[in-house]
Amino acid sequence: MGSLFRSEEMALCQLFLQSEAAYACVSELGELGLVQFRDLNPDVNAFQRKFVNEVRRCDEMERKLRYLEKEIKKDGIPMLDTGESPEAPQPREMIDLEATFEKLENELREVNQNAEALKRNFLELTELKHILRKTQVFFDEQEGGVNQTTESMTRALITDEARTAGASMGPVQLGYMEKSNEREDYLPCFVAGVILRERLPAFERMLWRACRGNVFLRQAMIETPLEDPTNGDQVHKSVFIIFFQGDQLKTRVKKICEGFRATLYPCPEAPADRREMAMGVMTRIEDLNTVLGQTQDHRHRVLVAAAKNLKNWFVKVRKIKAIYHTLNLFNLDVTQKCLIAECWVPLLDFETIQLALRRGTERSGSSVPPILNRMQTFENPPTYNRTNKFTKAFQALIDAYGVASYREMNPAPYTIITFPFLFAVMFGDLGHGAIMALFGLWMIRKEKGLAAQKTDNEIWNIFFGGRYIIFLMGVFSMYTGLIYNDIFSKSLNIFGSHWHMSYNKSTVMENKFLQLSPKVDYEGAPYPFGMDPIWQVAGANKIIFHNAYKMKISIIFGVIHMIFGVVMSWHNHTYFRNRISLIYEFIPQLIFLLLLFFYMVLLMFIKWIKFAATNEKPYSEACAPSILITFIDMVLFNTPKPPPDHCETYMFFGQHFIQVLFVLVAVGCIPVMLLAKPLLIMQARKQANEEVQPIAGATSDAETGGVSNGGSHGGGGGHEEEEELSEIFIHQSIHTIEYVLGSVSHTASYLRLWALSLAHAQLAEVLWTMVLSIGLKQEGPVGGIVLTCVFAFWAILTVGILVLMEGLSAFLHTLRLHWVEFQSKFYKGQGYAFQPFSFDAIIENGAAAAEE
Repeated sequence: MGSLFRSEEMALCQLFLQSEAAYACVSELGELGLVQFRDLNPDVNAFQRKFVNEVRRCDEMERKLRYLEKEIKKDGIPMLDTGESPEAPQPREMIDLEATFEKLENELREVNQNAEALKRNFLELTELKHILRKTQVFFDEQEGGVNQTTESMTRALITDEARTAGASMGPVQLGYMEKSNEREDYLPCFVAGVILRERLPAFERMLWRACRGNVFLRQAMIETPLEDPTNGDQVHKSVFIIFFQGDQLKTRVKKICEGFRATLYPCPEAPADRREMAMGVMTRIEDLNTVLGQTQDHRHRVLVAAAKNLKNWFVKVRKIKAIYHTLNLFNLDVTQKCLIAECWVPLLDFETIQLALRRGTERSGSSVPPILNRMQTFENPPTYNRTNKFTKAFQALIDAYGVASYREMNPAPYTIITFPFLFAVMFGDLGHGAIMALFGLWMIRKEKGLAAQKTDNEIWNIFFGGRYIIFLMGVFSMYTGLIYNDIFSKSLNIFGSHWHMSYNKSTVMENKFLQLSPKVDYEGAPYPFGMDPIWQVAGANKIIFHNAYKMKISIIFGVIHMIFGVVMSWHNHTYFRNRISLIYEFIPQLIFLLLLFFYMVLLMFIKWIKFAATNEKPYSEACAPSILITFIDMVLFNTPKPPPDHCETYMFFGQHFIQVLFVLVAVGCIPVMLLAKPLLIMQARKQANEEVQPIAGATSDAETGGVSNGGSHGGGGGHEEEEELSEIFIHQSIHTIEYVLGSVSHTASYLRLWALSLAHAQLAEVLWTMVLSIGLKQEGPVGGIVLTCVFAFWAILTVGILVLMEGLSAFLHTLRLHWVEFQSKFYKGQGYAFQPFSFDAIIENGAAAAEE
């Protein structure tokens, strides 16, 4: 089969590169993205490898670019992204890049430092301006005739010691401490400054307690917020002025101001001096505004120029770093002139890889061509499934369970059909499916633009990555919605109803529940497509009818799905030439599933075909046996209960004998699955040991060494044969018990198709009945307003609950059916993914992926 159904065939190759051509060749392989290199120096520390200095230089360049990116984003400058990926620069170009980044970083840091110093100076001048304005009010009080208040405040500030000594003070001016021949320490003085507004209450309490109330504090808020030069945040501050007396209080006040990080400024006492200082401050502020504007313009020009090339610089540096990181995985030969690498490559791309190596050699100017040799190995190769934008999401669902073993059957192609179909069985509604399909179609139509808008929103990335799954789930749900004839809990009357009313009008009006007889009220022809719309208005037996239908199709789809999974194991056994597993596992498993559960499905079809409400006994509806009771009696070998009069016990001739035979054969398959494979392996090992012993006795020492070497290679390829017999028996027992019991539980597990379909239909009906129908019953102009509001509420609930929440629930249940019920029949998922050296993946995942 092709690579769509199995992983690509891989080969382990040895690559020889000349030192001068190694960089260019690895660069070409990175652009190609088809080679996975192995680490040939696993025991060498990362800091002791050959190209560690180059990797460090790339790390330093990345650091500088991240700094530039942070500054560009801070200013809101758009970064040019053409979507193109420049080629990896030559090693000699690293010096030019380093010089460019060094110059930009130094220039930007110098501009930022100058701007910060200017902003700090501007902040200080602005605060001083506000201090001069706000404190002018305090000093103007003296001119307004409040000398008596000043005298009272001055007296209050005189300490007990001065009062006891009989010192007397007249009215004094509020200002800096003046000289006095008698009591110089008690003349009042003040300090002025600014403080953060949120610290002001605590600051005031601390002053009162520390100075014991011997201070006078006045404060006023600065209305406009100020910019913090350190981080650019807007802060709110207040101006304060503190009056006190004495050097001791002066020292204490200044320490408190320092502790609360208040900034103190000089404030002249004389009005003329204050006016002169204010004029000087305003002049300096205007000059600073001019210089700040020029600095910001220069910084903006530097960042705009850098933003044009930043994306390309990131790509170039990450490519250089990835190349040297990959070269660190190589070995040097004894001459130190040749690099040796080992890598996994897909066989189909072998020639493409060789062409890329030749291009790299030509670019480097080397005259020695690279050598790519295939190696023989018993190691398990990595699993590589080629995908495109359509199959990628489905393959991701499979890989989330486990990466397929090498060349194992890949369930992804079949999941493209079965996954949206089983989802639609649970989600079947024409209206809800249309909403989902339109959303998926919108993402598909706009995928280029949406993909270019790279975002860190995890939920959106999940939706966008699964856009094709969402679209198919919506389309399939529309199909099953037509089959169920269900659109927002209502039906479409496309072909009319095949039922007609045989009752008269008075009978219908007087009786709440009436039953229509298929013999009288049904035309007899099957409905052209889906369900008859009359079932939507049925009362008592609507749910009973839908339950019987959906329960049976759930079992039918489930059994067919499981049988298909068992058949897939046949492809694995034949491909790997595992004859024992093919005969003693696949065949008994298939027989067990067919004779019990597929037979139950056949009974459903026989019942549908043979029995009908319009038939006469013994094939009337009353004579139809229960499939569940029939299956239980079959397994337990019970004799069926006597049927009603004129009805037959069995649905067809020889049914009892066939059922007993089927159960006996199915039970007989269990010991075959349990014991056959371990016993055959034990017998094969015993025969192999008997054949090896006489050969070993007849060979010479040299020949014995040759056989030993060959045996070691064989052991490497057949690790399963080295497993202990006891472990083989235990493993086979677990596998058999799991399959037998799982066949029963997995069949019942598919009933979730019926359960979720019923729940979805009932929720839709509840929303229609209890929400939208209320608005539809309103009349008049007010009714239109009410209907608009009710419809909006109903639409929100429909999208939020029935489409999103119910859709997520059905998605998870479908995922479980594929992982557990389907893939467990054939899929081991014990491989490891092919992770090629690819520039596209490294650039997409960023610097972290490059380091890995």
